[in-house]
Amino acid sequence: MAAMGPLGDSYALRCVSDLPPPFRPVFGFRYFNSLQSECFPVCFLSDVNMVVSAPTGSGKTVLFELCILRLLSRFLTTDWRFNLLKGTQKTIYIAPMKALVQEKMRDWKVKLGSLGINCLEMTGDSEFFNKKAIHDSDLILTTPEKFDSMSRHGVRDGGLGFFSDIALVLIDEVHLLNDPRGAALEAVVSRIKMLSRLGNMKSAPLANVRFIAVSATISNAEDIAEWLLAPPEGIKRFGEEMRPVKLTTKVLGYAPAKNDFLFERRLQSFIFDILMQHSRGKSALVFCSTRKGAQEAAQCLSQTAGSLGYSNPFMKSMQQYEHLREASLTCSDKQLQSCIVHGVGFHNGGLCLKDRSLVEGLFLKGDLQILCTTNTLAHGINLPAHTVVIKSTQFFNKEKGSYVEYERSMVLQMCGRAGRPPFDDTGTVVIMTRRETVHLYENLLSGCEMVESQLLPCAVEHLNAEIVQLTVSDITLAIEWLKCSYLYIRIKKNPEHYGIKRGIPRDLLEKQMRDICVEKIHELGEYGLIWTDGDGFSLKPLEPGRLMTKFYLKFDTMKLIVKASACCSLEDLLHIICRSAEISWIQLRRNEKKTLNDINSDKEGRLRFHVVSENGKKKKRIQTREDKIFVLVNDCLTGDPLMHDLSLNQETNSICSNGCRIAKCMKEYFIYKRSYRSAINSMLLAKCLDQKLWESSLFLLKQLPGIGIVTAKALKTAGVDSFESLATADARKLESATGRNYPFGNQIKESLSSLPPKIDIQIEDAGNKQGKSTITVTLSRQSQAVRSSKQNYVDMIVGSEEDNMILFHEKIRAREFSSPYSIKLLVPCPQSARVTLKVDLIFEEHVGIDIHKKHVVSREDDFHVTKAYGTEKQKPLISLPADICLVSSRTAETSSAQPHIGRSPLSKEVCVIEDDDDANVPDKVDNMPGTRTFNNLASLEVPSFDLMLEEDNGDMQDVLFPEPTKAECRSATSNTIFDHIRKKSRDFPTLMLSKSMDSSYEPLILKKMKTSRGQFNLDQGILHANEVTPMDSEHSELRVSPTNTAEKCRRILSRTSEKSRSLFAEKVYSPFEKSKSLSRIPDENSVQFADRRGSLSEKSKSLSRIPDENSVQFAVRTDSLSEKTKILWTAADENSQQFGGKRDSPSEKSKILMRPPDDGTLQF
Repeated sequence: MAAMGPLGDSYALRCVSDLPPPFRPVFGFRYFNSLQSECFPVCFLSDVNMVVSAPTGSGKTVLFELCILRLLSRFLTTDWRFNLLKGTQKTIYIAPMKALVQEKMRDWKVKLGSLGINCLEMTGDSEFFNKKAIHDSDLILTTPEKFDSMSRHGVRDGGLGFFSDIALVLIDEVHLLNDPRGAALEAVVSRIKMLSRLGNMKSAPLANVRFIAVSATISNAEDIAEWLLAPPEGIKRFGEEMRPVKLTTKVLGYAPAKNDFLFERRLQSFIFDILMQHSRGKSALVFCSTRKGAQEAAQCLSQTAGSLGYSNPFMKSMQQYEHLREASLTCSDKQLQSCIVHGVGFHNGGLCLKDRSLVEGLFLKGDLQILCTTNTLAHGINLPAHTVVIKSTQFFNKEKGSYVEYERSMVLQMCGRAGRPPFDDTGTVVIMTRRETVHLYENLLSGCEMVESQLLPCAVEHLNAEIVQLTVSDITLAIEWLKCSYLYIRIKKNPEHYGIKRGIPRDLLEKQMRDICVEKIHELGEYGLIWTDGDGFSLKPLEPGRLMTKFYLKFDTMKLIVKASACCSLEDLLHIICRSAEISWIQLRRNEKKTLNDINSDKEGRLRFHVVSENGKKKKRIQTREDKIFVLVNDCLTGDPLMHDLSLNQETNSICSNGCRIAKCMKEYFIYKRSYRSAINSMLLAKCLDQKLWESSLFLLKQLPGIGIVTAKALKTAGVDSFESLATADARKLESATGRNYPFGNQIKESLSSLPPKIDIQIEDAGNKQGKSTITVTLSRQSQAVRSSKQNYVDMIVGSEEDNMILFHEKIRAREFSSPYSIKLLVPCPQSARVTLKVDLIFEEHVGIDIHKKHVVSREDDFHVTKAYGTEKQKPLISLPADICLVSSRTAETSSAQPHIGRSPLSKEVCVIEDDDDANVPDKVDNMPGTRTFNNLASLEVPSFDLMLEEDNGDMQDVLFPEPTKAECRSATSNTIFDHIRKKSRDFPTLMLSKSMDSSYEPLILKKMKTSRGQFNLDQGILHANEVTPMDSEHSELRVSPTNTAEKCRRILSRTSEKSRSLFAEKVYSPFEKSKSLSRIPDENSVQFADRRGSLSEKSKSLSRIPDENSVQFAVRTDSLSEKTKILWTAADENSQQFGGKRDSPSEKSKILMRPPDDGTLQF
């Protein structure tokens, strides 16, 4: 071994002793190899970014370790003491596969543990993260998807605080960028680059973050270096000459079979000959795509070798045979036992730990020459061999339900197992694939593969994630984010690959990039996932966008959720999941149709929902993939599925796992939208898919540990089919019913402690005030809370059944909430209406134990709206705006020409708002039997303007108010007029929906009339009924607001000011018209809205109106026509309605009546 040379000598091997003393124990050798020695100055003596392209097995992992030690050298003192400040300088290691992460975790935990380095593995499907553990960690090992998901979840709860402490990012197998999964890697690296440029990060380690990326041999390492901002000295490329063992590669192409499954099975017949040709009697690994494939390949080789007897090529000596025979006797797997005696074994996750350890030991010793295994061994235990055979480059993808090509990084990892440095000087790799893919793997092994970006197809999802995380807050930053991606690098060099014409000018290429960004933002804004300002510059996240990011959903799936109805049933939600993009890879195969048709026919009535045709009948033939998914999930949720096909079962598992995630997103979305029914059904569906059981299933006991479908059926036969019956059953009888031994009965009864405690709901009505009822909901834990590792979260929802609205939602822990726990709700309750409240406790994990309670809130008080016809002392009055037509509807037996005061059924009237624009509006009012039309609410017992004026301005009754200008009149809008009404809105309790009205009441129906010209051809005779005398003037116009709603009427009718002084008037254009307001006296036949005291000279009050173009005027006469007259003139703007009618001459005694309509308007 050459001695240590100068730093610039790339051929001299560096010694481990060149490292500071605290770091030397990390390495178990004395010298670095030639590749490591050449990279040593850049890795350990500088802080520049690096991209290293080298063959598998050349020692690239040591480069990562040198870069980690370079970062840790910041904690070295001058006397070489190492004082680590935990969590202040973080390293992120990103690898494409979980197995590779776990391998590095085991290795580095031992090597770096002596330095006190805290390593944290972040893999798996957990949705929750220990923020303290992340904060205290020094080295985080994760996959791209997990790191992306974790950073997305931590946005709202402050879980991204550790980002500022990131100082080093290690990217293993960076050629993953070329695979579909590479988009996640590209997104997280771009995010780190964006955050490092923020101004508030200047003093944080993230501002100077260092990127180290290693890869197998690729042709465009310079593009990755440009993306990671690596300088020329940071780019290191090594060929096959740097491999410690020379590798010979061979790619064999075979003709395709009828299907991929038969193709893989056919390859087994070629393995023996390949081993005879290339293994040379040395150890060999045969990589198979499935456990069953590995087992079948081992059995085939074993039978072939056993048939040769003493000529068995896998058996070298009698001593080897004796060792294998003795080892086979300790195997628990009979098939493995029969293979081992012939020198062949198999290794997969289906073996017990004892058998796996036995096989690994025999292979490492050389006694077991051939080992058939799955691809997971390529990343797990280090079991190198002289020869590696990859039987088929495809594997069955559970998520997609079909055979797909291996990821390139996986193939390279398998190839990396060939050649054992201590024992071999050469290694051999044989790849068996289809003829049409031979060139792909030849390019891969020769290093000619071009790494492209995969970000564009899913750019909208990742851009939304950046907006949610506030990394991107405007269109400029969105474009900047795109420029931080690898896509930006490659689209400039290979635009045709991304759908852009080659050879366009650079400025047009930049415009194309901006257009891509703007297009994605427009798509997000169109479906309400983000908010943009008027010019589309500013970007802000909205709740639907946050949910899509949180649950890692695709944009097409989120569009289905956003467009869903607020009243979705369970069946509707299932159809959304069946159409989701997450499971769009599932295909309907011809050989599956008969089985699916038989399940959907469901002669036994097992299924809850069926695939139906347009006429509502069950489909006889399943024709689409959505139909297939719908049948599979319904069969699964019965708890006892008929489907036992392995492939279909794998697809069903994927449907349930993805569907559960989608249902959880729908749950939170509908809670955000306050859609009660859809939210409840989403909660139920999410946990049903998780447990693979409907809440009404006969096999609910399957949720308990140790109870499968066979045991659940036995218990059901014995009459134990619920948690309650199981709790009361005798343990010995349970054992007898299931055929199990003691203490099985005690164990399953003890397992009931894993269920949430029982909770009781009490609902109390604390009374009604101002149209609102105070409801108290109390939760009480009925059973003692048992300590458990499970959280037992429960969603508490209070909803209104009539309007499908969520009034209250809270997520609590069933075992930990303070019992009793009470909440108070203020529930609006209209007069004589019913509001049905439902309180639901939906447990997050278990089905069949939810609690529901219903409570009806009603308001039946003795309030009467009394009509005062000619009484001695009237109540104060109020006028309605012209967009409301007040109709008194009486039944045939109670209608008469003269009103009867004191008759109980007739005096009890309620104002009812009808809000039907297109229905229930009569063509003619005279079609309504017994109706009378008024031009004022004279019967309502609420304060009026004229009384308030009389009280507040009593000393000014002899003074006329000055005439306002026309501009002043127009500035007084209808909103200003009714500001005096709004203060008393809660004191007017007589507004309700007509559908809830008691039939014993005589309603006053507030109809919203049509505004079309000539729609209401009223007969004047109807208007004259019941002592209503017609006016002598011309026909008036019927003017009704087209935007009247129940809520608007409630506001207008019920808000009154007791001390109103704001009076407005419209300009009257002639003295002749002004005099009309003081010279009108209602005759005996007119309808009067003031006290009559026998003569015109007595103090009386009359209400007359003088119309102007846009104004509403009130005039009240008291004492005489010439003195103490108060004129209340109220002006409305162009959009307000008009009261009153024109008079032809001042001599006419005008009556204030509603006139037959003319030109589509109504005047009072």
